[in-house]
Amino acid sequence: MKRVASDVDAYIGRQPAERRTVLERVRRIIRRTVPSLEETISYGIPCYKRQGRAVVYFAGWKQHWSLYPVTAAVQAALGARLAPYELSKGTIRFLLGRHGLAQLVEDIVRALARRGEGGYRWTRDRRGG
Repeated sequence: MKRVASDVDAYIGRQPAERRTVLERVRRIIRRTVPSLEETISYGIPCYKRQGRAVVYFAGWKQHWSLYPVTAAVQAALGARLAPYELSKGTIRFLLGRHGLAQLVEDIVRALARRGEGGYRWTRDRRGG
């Protein structure tokens, strides 16, 4: 069984170097964009909350990193800017080697915070997914 990181420093510290660099950058962008968000670990990944409710999560994976939840409202607000990226069930995936994403990440985080999308509840669909 995998041990869950106790905090965001530990989560990022466990990542391979390439992922660690990207995730540190994402962390800085989130913290700079909405400095009032509380940083924690939820569902085993970094989470930023407002008044105890989740606003945005990020996670590193083998070939990509992701932001969650990129909801329908956020997708509508950012439209074609998200088209080059893989979207599924509230997730946007970015390839690890992709650069120049700071403004898009800021805009996603800002849209989540502004639209009151915090409090997103992760639920499994009825098919057990």
